[in-house]
Amino acid sequence: MDQKPKKKKKPRGKARTIEGKCIACGARCQMSCPVDAIEMNEKEEPVIHEEKCIGCRKCIKQCPADAIEIYYTPEEEALLKELEAAGDAVDEPEEDIAADAGEEGNESNIALWKGVWVYIEQVEGKAHVVSWELLGKARILANDLGVELAAFVLGSNIKHLADEAFAYGADKVYVMDHELLKHYRTNSYLHGTVELVNKYKPEIVLMGATGLGRDLAGAVATDLKTGLTADCTQLNIDQKMRILEQTRPAFGGNIMATILTETRRPQMASVRPHVMPMPEYQEGRKGELIEEPFTLTDDQIPSKVVEIIKAAQESSVNIAGAGILVSGGRGMQTKENFDRLQEFADLIGGVVSGSRCAFDEGWIEHPRQVGQTGKTVRPKLYIAAGISGAIQHLVGMQDSDYIIAINTDKTAPIFEVAHLGIIGDVMEIIPSLTEKLKQTNAKPVE
Repeated sequence: MDQKPKKKKKPRGKARTIEGKCIACGARCQMSCPVDAIEMNEKEEPVIHEEKCIGCRKCIKQCPADAIEIYYTPEEEALLKELEAAGDAVDEPEEDIAADAGEEGNESNIALWKGVWVYIEQVEGKAHVVSWELLGKARILANDLGVELAAFVLGSNIKHLADEAFAYGADKVYVMDHELLKHYRTNSYLHGTVELVNKYKPEIVLMGATGLGRDLAGAVATDLKTGLTADCTQLNIDQKMRILEQTRPAFGGNIMATILTETRRPQMASVRPHVMPMPEYQEGRKGELIEEPFTLTDDQIPSKVVEIIKAAQESSVNIAGAGILVSGGRGMQTKENFDRLQEFADLIGGVVSGSRCAFDEGWIEHPRQVGQTGKTVRPKLYIAAGISGAIQHLVGMQDSDYIIAINTDKTAPIFEVAHLGIIGDVMEIIPSLTEKLKQTNAKPVE
């Protein structure tokens, strides 16, 4: 029997960037590439390695600015013309691209990933408060998706944290308890976390944006080849797409960007402490405890903990835990004027804090700074004295229960989030309020 002539394959070509069109959208093209052919330069623009590119066009589909195109060699151009003239003797290349890339088709397997997970960060058996805050938000996300909420914790002698996780809303808790996990080491915690995620396949993993959390989250996302959005201020579910909307400040804090991880799982995000509200503690609430073994041996972990030396605290001030904050900005004019702010704060039982400008000028120490590069706070009362309200500052305090803003500029952005706005000179208003409080013998708020 005569065999039909084999169809010639259409050349795939190679992807290349179009100069001047990239908008630095957040490396969508890099994350979509199945063969790691794209790197980002210092300007957050893609650099495509031609020798790795397989012409799959996934980066082109992900680019919102049409900044990537496919090009062909002269030989390929000639073959294209020949195939075009031949009509039906063309076999499109897209069918075998995934196989050539050596991937299993991550996009088609997304449906296998279910559930919302929160990493319970702990040191010496005590959980970081951001873990419980994340469980509160994760409960809302899990309910929106109609899936289970789970927590996972690694360490030594940490099973008691499962009871706390249940009380804060977890349906399941995965525990990896081993002596080699007593102290945090990137390699050991990375190995344990990746094993858990690959086995149970949660669609969302949330971690605290602490020093430890940032280190672990970045390592895990890299190993799993998935996306990670750091320092999120909002997390929501797109109900139609069933995808996590991860919102964070971008472009130096000048805009708020909502980032999606569309083609990879799990969707990973980190959140700073005190950004999300603390959920209610439900005494006696129970769930399912699942214990998993830690499979590495000591000689397989390249780092060792020889000694732990606790650093001296830079400051005893904890503005993140304060119920009342009196925060000064550029309008305070001098360091000496912060003494007036301190006097006023003492009368109402508050703590003095400040903006990035106040820290840059040397008027406050860094532990007192509020904002994107400082602390995120949620006091019952926040008084912004002479702060204009740049977005970098707003993301650190906009969830305060009650905000009073004092500024001479009635168009200042701080008034957009304030519950009460006072238009006037802070150096007249604060001293006047101080004298009034002294005259009434007011006692600090408990």
